[in-house]
Amino acid sequence: MCGGRGTRLDTEVEKPLFRVDDVPMVDRVVGALEDSAVERIIAATSPKTPDTRAHLDVHCIETPGEGYVADLDAALADGRLSRPVLTVAADLPLLDGEIVDRVLAEHSDGSLTVLVPAALKRSLGVSDHTTFESEAREVAPTGVNVVGSVTDDDWLTRDRRVAVNVNTLADARVAEQWL
Repeated sequence: MCGGRGTRLDTEVEKPLFRVDDVPMVDRVVGALEDSAVERIIAATSPKTPDTRAHLDVHCIETPGEGYVADLDAALADGRLSRPVLTVAADLPLLDGEIVDRVLAEHSDGSLTVLVPAALKRSLGVSDHTTFESEAREVAPTGVNVVGSVTDDDWLTRDRRVAVNVNTLADARVAEQWL
């Protein structure tokens, strides 16, 4: 999923192409997927990310650019993607093949939402704008999911590789410390 503009990064560069430790984030995510058991990589770009589309050497599909959920819904609605599908946000520069394979191993049926404790994000010093309560715990989505056709299961992990989403320049500095 790489259709976001990344306005909180306060840069003219499209968010997927924002460099963390001198490598575009989307390249790190594609590399992680290539190093995993994932069989096919499709990038969901939008009118907000034309440079990302031109940069990528994987199949791209165009989405409206109205946000992660809306863009995913659009890609699923017209049959360009089939369920179950692993979705990964382009802003996860610490992602690697091993954690992708762990997510796939956790998925059994239906959908899987990968969550981290909000306290972990705070302890790492990264933004946590999308926290919510789940089973009496404050959690945050990671941007890694398996979208199936039935109800969600959650997988709570304390793995920083999926906890560090780069939404701000401060987040990028934290990611660089771990690379």
